[in-house]
Amino acid sequence: MQFDDLLFRYFGTRALDELEDAPRISGIEQMQVDFGLSRDRGQRFALWSVLYLLDAAPDLDIAFPDPDDRNAARSFMDLMAAANEGPEA
Repeated sequence: MQFDDLLFRYFGTRALDELEDAPRISGIEQMQVDFGLSRDRGQRFALWSVLYLLDAAPDLDIAFPDPDDRNAARSFMDLMAAANEGPEA
């Protein structure tokens, strides 16, 4: 799953900063439903990652019963935190 394709599928745009609140909320809700219904590990991780970036992801223990998937999600969270800190001076 490509990030841009996920954005377009759920929000109808590839630029989230242009979205009004109602379509953003609707897209997040639809993504959460699809996450809950999906049994494909890769798809679930992709959906969870986007939901995480939108501050709408479920807790790791709920989202990923498999410890390897939880560890991958924690690594993703660490990478995003490091990216938000910016380069060290």
